[in-house]
Amino acid sequence: MPYHEFTIRISDAFRDSLIRQLTENGCLGMSETDGSLVAYFPSTLDSDTIKNDLALLQALLGKAGHNNELTYDYDLIPDKDWNETWKKGFQPVDAGRRFTILPPWEQNKKDRINLIIDPGMAFGTGHHETTRSCLVLMENYDLKTSKRNFLDLGTGTGILAIAARKLGFRRVIGIDTDILAVNAARENIIINNVPDIEIREGRLDELHETFDIIAANLISGVLVMLAPELFPRMDPGGIAILSGILTGQEDEVIEAMEQAGLQLRETYSDGKWVSLVVERGRKA
Repeated sequence: MPYHEFTIRISDAFRDSLIRQLTENGCLGMSETDGSLVAYFPSTLDSDTIKNDLALLQALLGKAGHNNELTYDYDLIPDKDWNETWKKGFQPVDAGRRFTILPPWEQNKKDRINLIIDPGMAFGTGHHETTRSCLVLMENYDLKTSKRNFLDLGTGTGILAIAARKLGFRRVIGIDTDILAVNAARENIIINNVPDIEIREGRLDELHETFDIIAANLISGVLVMLAPELFPRMDPGGIAILSGILTGQEDEVIEAMEQAGLQLRETYSDGKWVSLVVERGRKA
């Protein structure tokens, strides 16, 4: 089956809104290349529907005084070229002190924790700054927790869940509302030979377990919304690693977390992106 490919250039201020809209419109997967957002849609979806939505967003931005804030290119990718399209933009990358993220067709690196990720149709190859930031922070807090339970919230390809298991967490759960992500994560677990990971389709409020570490690589608006639900899912003394926050948006996320009873422990920056570590205080 061929695929619609949209290469979209948009300023950071409006990127979160665009990602939400593309997802709602049936986007199968996204990646970032040279500052552009590349989004893929099934050929069964009329490309004019996406083009009309982008034209409407262009018009709205123009009326608000943001002319030329959104431009895009379109192409129809034949089925036989799909894997080659991914391979061109997916090369091994090191993250933190120990992790190397690589696709299945590359050789493992010696003396590294190899995270083998087949991107498929899910978001989260590990090339994005926000994913790498999560891995760095997971390493930094690796020895500061009891390594009992880890939650990868919005697991995507399952990369953070796989990393947690390879760091030695005894119970690892990944959860996502997107069935494509759930399937991709389960396949990557098999590729990495880490069977003791549970991947669920669902939402945070459907969980009953509590966790030493929760990693949530989402977007700022979603993190703000989820703040009240994070607190009861965290063990006393547990932490949440929050990523997907553009510089300038961190204050609203911090405020939401503090209102939910969580304390800011660390702010970590990587380029235009900010990640936060928040903690649930221990009981007296």
